[in-house]
Amino acid sequence: MNPQALAWVERFDRHLSAERRLSPRTCSSYHQDLEALVQWCVQQGIADWPALDTHHVRAFVAHCHRRGLSGASLQRRLSALRGFFDYLLREGLLPANPARDVPAPRSPKRLPRTLDVDRMNQLLDQPPASDDPALQARDLAMAELFYSSGLRLAELVSLDHQDIDMAEGRVGVTGKGAKHRIVPVGRKARERVQAWLKLRPGMARAEEKALFVSRQGRRLSPRSVQLRLELMARSAGIPGQVHPHMLRHAFASHLLESSGDLRAVQELLGHADISTTQVYTHLDFQRLAQVYDAAHPRARKKRNS
Repeated sequence: MNPQALAWVERFDRHLSAERRLSPRTCSSYHQDLEALVQWCVQQGIADWPALDTHHVRAFVAHCHRRGLSGASLQRRLSALRGFFDYLLREGLLPANPARDVPAPRSPKRLPRTLDVDRMNQLLDQPPASDDPALQARDLAMAELFYSSGLRLAELVSLDHQDIDMAEGRVGVTGKGAKHRIVPVGRKARERVQAWLKLRPGMARAEEKALFVSRQGRRLSPRSVQLRLELMARSAGIPGQVHPHMLRHAFASHLLESSGDLRAVQELLGHADISTTQVYTHLDFQRLAQVYDAAHPRARKKRNS
């Protein structure tokens, strides 16, 4: 493609980070999707964006599908394209969005992996394997906060110590798209965070604002949180890989199971669309179906006589 067309991709990158204030990871994903489109356009001899129409976008999606991209990945890629073309439309470069009505192939919906209540208690009641009391207190506080408030990994590591109000039992969180929300913090999580805050000054650098810090006294990285949670799970004897988002899934599914209030769970999770939250109704039904199969006289499998 010509240099002017490529320059629009760079401008869109700046638009995402500066105007829409998306996370670096999301900006990187958008850029990769647009790079794939640019490479395809070069192969097709398309030099500029106004030359691209709906038929081209459909052909690009079919090309990606043949290369093995799933329906979910193609939907994300199309979302990036629509955002980019909407930006070009706003800037007067395009008369219409060529990706607007292009659908992605459907893919089977996978239910998120989660932990049941017993497994969560097993994880949270087991002190992490560490000889350092401060690290133990920090790791337990992080795990409790994940489960108590349904936080994303990026939300937890971005917390500053002043974001959590211990007296009111709530924490201010900045989620996707720089959207701010207030979520409650349960009693047990407050106790764990309070225990960590007493030890935090011995680890944190004087100028560090982060709620959770590393041994070096600086803000804890997402990867470090993942590794510490995996260590906690192994210490507690929980099989399989346990990652931070499983605690968020557990928060949502257990809360929905108890309350039945889908709209409230949506607000607490910070989902823009309730359809994203509805996956937890499938998890709840899955659990009920297992109870039914195990307990109903006409559903139980016959035992070998």
